[in-house]
Amino acid sequence: MDLSQITDAIQRDAVWVVFVNVLLQQLGLPVPAVPTLLVAGSLAAGSGQAGAMLAAAVGASVIADWVWYLAGRVFGYRVLSGLCRLSLNPASCVTQTEARFMRWGVWSLVVAKFVPGFSTVAPPIAGSLRMPLPGFLAAAAAGAALWAGGAILAGWWLRDELQSALAAMSRHGSTMLAGLALALGAWIAWKLWQRYRFEKLAAIPHVTPSELIAAMASDEPPLFLDLRGAALIATRGAVEGARAAEIDKLLLAVGDWPRERPIVTMCACPGDATAVRAAHVLGELGYAAARPLRGGYEAWLTANRPA
Repeated sequence: MDLSQITDAIQRDAVWVVFVNVLLQQLGLPVPAVPTLLVAGSLAAGSGQAGAMLAAAVGASVIADWVWYLAGRVFGYRVLSGLCRLSLNPASCVTQTEARFMRWGVWSLVVAKFVPGFSTVAPPIAGSLRMPLPGFLAAAAAGAALWAGGAILAGWWLRDELQSALAAMSRHGSTMLAGLALALGAWIAWKLWQRYRFEKLAAIPHVTPSELIAAMASDEPPLFLDLRGAALIATRGAVEGARAAEIDKLLLAVGDWPRERPIVTMCACPGDATAVRAAHVLGELGYAAARPLRGGYEAWLTANRPA
């Protein structure tokens, strides 16, 4: 199917094309929706058709957000960890996502559509934190309306330029596709390099939960740092014997701890990413015996669960 056929399909069934495209994108599939909204806006014959497109986009987005909200409410942070595990660079996915949600509150759902990668992970956080459903749906709809409405309006406002660009793309489609493929390949290569660098950082000695349990019961237990976000600590409770810490404020948590004594770092993120990063930072600060807990918070819970 060439570009003219795609344009014809959008013009003929604009509302359904917009609905399906936005639904798939908001469910997490790598299907860009903004180009479709721009083209749909440029092809809108009047305000009524543009309004139907906007309603379809908002409806699809809210449905997808509601699905992720329910998943977060039922499965909690396991959903977020699973989504971040699919990321090409999961090292700070959970921590950054929760930090944004805690900083912006309900407004995070309004701005989520404009932050790449945040749109899919914000709803399960809202569900896991038991955010009231009416408020969640209202914020999700408002964010979707601003995001989709802005794209449709921009497409209508720039309709002449977009139509000229589409005509040029039809004439030079192969060249443009090759350029886009090269750009995408470069971006993926960069992300894979970041993941490779993280995997090298993660190749440091870890502490197993059983080893930590034995160490905590000894005469000189290690300093146990809980690097979970504030929201997760609030909803799941503090860990006995652990000291809450933030990755950007480690000195506040370890300032009174002897540099020669062992430290164990724990997080609730894929690949123990934040715990690994904290162990490296502590090593740079002179705490040579800092080690991440293998398996993180879930492994610690499992190890401490009664047989």
